[in-house]
Amino acid sequence: MTTVSVRYEDSAVSSISVKDHAGYADYGHDIVCAAASVLITTCANALESVAGVSPITHVDERTAEIRVTLPEGLAPQQAHDAQVILLTALQGFRDIAQQYPKNLQII
Repeated sequence: MTTVSVRYEDSAVSSISVKDHAGYADYGHDIVCAAASVLITTCANALESVAGVSPITHVDERTAEIRVTLPEGLAPQQAHDAQVILLTALQGFRDIAQQYPKNLQII
């Protein structure tokens, strides 16, 4: 099962981590894994290209984990834009979890 972990600082999302394989289908054919990978990758890319934020990223192929963390000291507009992006990604993960509750969970 894929686990999406969300960390908050105050009431703002500070980090999203996606870990493990969903187990929906064989490796390379798993639509849940593909959807989760696209969401977290798009989140990281949008933080840079839309919000002008260089996120701290961590990729561990051994544990199948991708983590995106906001750096400290963001300007107010960057912080706002970053939250919109992170919350949009989180909504996407909620949508996947609703459709595939045996394959993706959010903690």
